[in-house]
Amino acid sequence: MSTNSDSLFEAFLNQHDSKAWEKVVQQLLPNIHQVDKDATQIWFQFYPLDFMRVLQKAENLPALEIQLQLQGTYFLKDQIDSSHSFLYGHAYWPQVKAAVVEFAEAHSGPDSLDLSAQIRSVAAKAAKKANVNENLVVGITAVAFMTLQQVGLSAFKASAGKVVANHLISKKSADQVASSREKDDSQGLFGFLKGARTEFTVNYNENDPSSRFKIINTQQITTAAANDKRDHVSKDARCTANEGPIPVQCRSAACGTCWVGVIGGREKLSDVPEREGRKIKEFGYINTSDPKPLIRLACMAEAFGAVTIVIPPWNGVFGKFMKNQQTADSEAQTAGKR
Repeated sequence: MSTNSDSLFEAFLNQHDSKAWEKVVQQLLPNIHQVDKDATQIWFQFYPLDFMRVLQKAENLPALEIQLQLQGTYFLKDQIDSSHSFLYGHAYWPQVKAAVVEFAEAHSGPDSLDLSAQIRSVAAKAAKKANVNENLVVGITAVAFMTLQQVGLSAFKASAGKVVANHLISKKSADQVASSREKDDSQGLFGFLKGARTEFTVNYNENDPSSRFKIINTQQITTAAANDKRDHVSKDARCTANEGPIPVQCRSAACGTCWVGVIGGREKLSDVPEREGRKIKEFGYINTSDPKPLIRLACMAEAFGAVTIVIPPWNGVFGKFMKNQQTADSEAQTAGKR
């Protein structure tokens, strides 16, 4: 192993900020199987590079955590093998992780300085080892590169590199999983008699058959989740007793605790109202004008069909902070050029 090559590789990765990575992910999307196109983009929204860098460099992290109302587990170093368990490609994490480490430790330089090309090249090697189609591992390989950038090669190598979820979804083909996410519940022979009481299923963990609850047509996701009275607090301390599996404190888009990623059925959710669209940007979760984005506040999103979501392991309010930080950095750079 060459320490110098390690530092060169990490230095190369560190030249890429969130905007650069956004372009890389967009370049990779045509090469990612449909089952993981949305999931890969959601993962990158769950673990924004520029914000994580701010946390890593914070002189007083506890004070910053309080200021930004951070809750849960947000550092990738604490979840190297688990943060991506909702991707279909997670089933091939051992092969992907090994291929990324091998690439990072190579004594010779990469064939290309194009990060997206590097990711595709490593994905091809991992796919060959796993004996699967390359498009099933491109997304998880991009996740691996970003994880390495945030945690460093030493920590990345030190993780077990194992599949941590039961991963029931990998027992179906990728096409079957993608199709099942779009399929609505059967309402039975006399379903038409239910009218507005039509019920659908919200699945919040595809690797656990019990991780689902029913939602009535046009009902908000958190309202439906509150009918799930099982003990969720012991699994996630951010949850509130009798409020279901989705952390929620306000039900009015004021707290940001109920953000979720939508990996199936987002077209069956109501369009983002003005308040939700404004707040998800203020929280820092996503900056988009898409009326049906990948990230939603569950207290605002009404469902008109079956939906598959992912609950992130953390939440906070950092959008305004990051905007101010970027403005300050820009002003400092301008002043430095004078």
